[in-house]
Amino acid sequence: MSMMKPFLVLALVAWVGPAAAAPGDDEVAGRVLGRIDGQEVELPMLRSDYAVEIQGDLATVTLTQVFENPYGAAMSAEYLFPLNRRAAVHSMEMEVGDELVKAVIRKKAEAEETFAKAESEGKAAALLTQHRPNMFTQRVANLMPGLPVTVRLSYVQPVPRIDGAYELVVPMVVGPRYVGVAEAPVDSEEMQVEAGGWEMAALPDYPKVVGLDLPGEIAPERVGLSLSLHAAVPVVSFASATHDLQVTEAEDGTLGAGFAGGRVIDNRDLVVRYALGGEAVSAGVMTHADARGQFLSLLIEPPLAGAVAPTPREIVFVLDTSGSMDGEPIEASKRFMASALTGLRPEDYFRIIRFSNDTGQFSDAAVPATESNRRAGLAYVRGLQAGGGTEIDNAIRTAFATRQPEGVLRIVVFLSDGYIGEEAKVLRTIRRDIGAARIYAFGVGTSVNRYLLEGMAEEGRGYARYVDPTEAAGEVAEALAADLQSPVLTDIEIDWGGLEVSEVSPARIPDLFEGRQLRVLARYEGGTGTVRVNGVSAGRRASLPVEVAPGGVAPAIPLIWARGRIADHERALAVGDGSAEAHEAAITRLGLDFALQSRFTSFVAVSEKVVNTDGPARQAQVALPQVAGVPASAYPSFSGSSAPEPQTWLGMIVLAALAVARGFLVPPRRKTAGSDDGSGVRS
Repeated sequence: MSMMKPFLVLALVAWVGPAAAAPGDDEVAGRVLGRIDGQEVELPMLRSDYAVEIQGDLATVTLTQVFENPYGAAMSAEYLFPLNRRAAVHSMEMEVGDELVKAVIRKKAEAEETFAKAESEGKAAALLTQHRPNMFTQRVANLMPGLPVTVRLSYVQPVPRIDGAYELVVPMVVGPRYVGVAEAPVDSEEMQVEAGGWEMAALPDYPKVVGLDLPGEIAPERVGLSLSLHAAVPVVSFASATHDLQVTEAEDGTLGAGFAGGRVIDNRDLVVRYALGGEAVSAGVMTHADARGQFLSLLIEPPLAGAVAPTPREIVFVLDTSGSMDGEPIEASKRFMASALTGLRPEDYFRIIRFSNDTGQFSDAAVPATESNRRAGLAYVRGLQAGGGTEIDNAIRTAFATRQPEGVLRIVVFLSDGYIGEEAKVLRTIRRDIGAARIYAFGVGTSVNRYLLEGMAEEGRGYARYVDPTEAAGEVAEALAADLQSPVLTDIEIDWGGLEVSEVSPARIPDLFEGRQLRVLARYEGGTGTVRVNGVSAGRRASLPVEVAPGGVAPAIPLIWARGRIADHERALAVGDGSAEAHEAAITRLGLDFALQSRFTSFVAVSEKVVNTDGPARQAQVALPQVAGVPASAYPSFSGSSAPEPQTWLGMIVLAALAVARGFLVPPRRKTAGSDDGSGVRS
């Protein structure tokens, strides 16, 4: 029998600015109060500010996090937050009172030891830990009442071109992650891979959620934004569909932007799209040299596709119907499917698979896209309901399990928020089973797991797109469904000519789609010459020559290259390609040499002064807001329940009773490092 868990109720006073009240003052602004077993506790407060500077297709970001303690005694705070999965975090500093401390990069274990020692000595300290390329924890030791701690992170990231415009994504909240209980049988080779240490690091416990433990959706508006866009050519368009922005323009053409209301709640990702004027460049090279060596960046845009006879397709639609998709997300998926099925061509075939705790199908094999079959498929989709866990791996196996029709291109279309914790297992399955198929991943939600969805698309040589179910989702879903395009340049290879190039990233060059760009980075040993980008376009061999000239100053290139190489090694770890020890050593070396946060390296900062002389600090997590568009009913299914999806109302009632008995509004108790009971959520 499960033990009863303490029941937590949150109450919140509206945020009006930094807390400066004396300990014990009941009117501290923004304090988060709770009750556990009848005893009042207080949680750490947070303010975040993003300073974003965009130069063309590169962004430099400074994230400032201010932690404050409304409690009457020392507190050690822990904050779970996201970053862009391509972000190269290269600097961190901590400010406590009048002391400014520059963080140092260390091997992860060494950084953790340094932090623990500082915490025991009563010193202020900050430790940054990466759990996934898009999921981090900031820990702050000995956060004292009336003495805020400020942590600043600096990172650079590329801004990809999507559908003819550049798209900057600033993730702001980590959604819950489902970890399955019942594992599907695996073959002996996969078991050896898992036994060899390929699994990703254990996820942290998910924090308390403001809005679920309190009536309504009340949370402090704790995030600010200062954005500037510099471009050598005119800015044709600049807008955000996720947030209202106040935009200004300087005399030199520089655009500035901030949130229209001043500050916002961090319950959805910020997405900004902008288009630049001027002639499109089909390919170009930038180089940079410093003490670490010489580096180059090759940027490729696809040639315009000519009129080509359409290739028959087998489109396999895989729909996430887990609990987190309930409400607006699944309705957006249904709108997508209605448009996609209507848009199928007579020579196409299709399948429909839905998954939650289990997997179901519209048909056991691909069916022709006749009028009657499309109507039947649409009726099947309309009858789908959301509930249960997110067992995506079995759905992937099912998608690739049938025989592909002769002479037909298989495209697997996933619609999901990606809220799972077993990303490595999913990527391994795709690498093993995909064959010649392509994967298009459509993220449905306001703060989806982009690392998983984009990783799936990259393994499947396809692309990832996103639908915000709270913002005109129907129109967006219909537009995306009508554009299930084929790549315009495939089988891409780079002929570097006489150049001495090594450690190319990405290690696997993906297909290229119209309206997008491909960036290839490498170490560069000097010289000039002609690089040729070779591939297949419209069924014919194509070759694009690019001249490389020496020189250039682009300091972001080495950081983006190193981050890309780290991503390549992380992907190899996930899919079980090569020696785990060699990949870990390579990631560690890149992290230390380029001062980059990674899975095996961490930034740590320690104050010189002792700030806590009152004994051990109380451990507390910064509460997170409920993700916009994710229903409250989804969170209990992520709280550690190992029961299978109920198939009847009686089963649902029994499961609900068990959830109440477990105190389902409170996430699982903290496990020791590296532990995993195999149930529910670990984030």
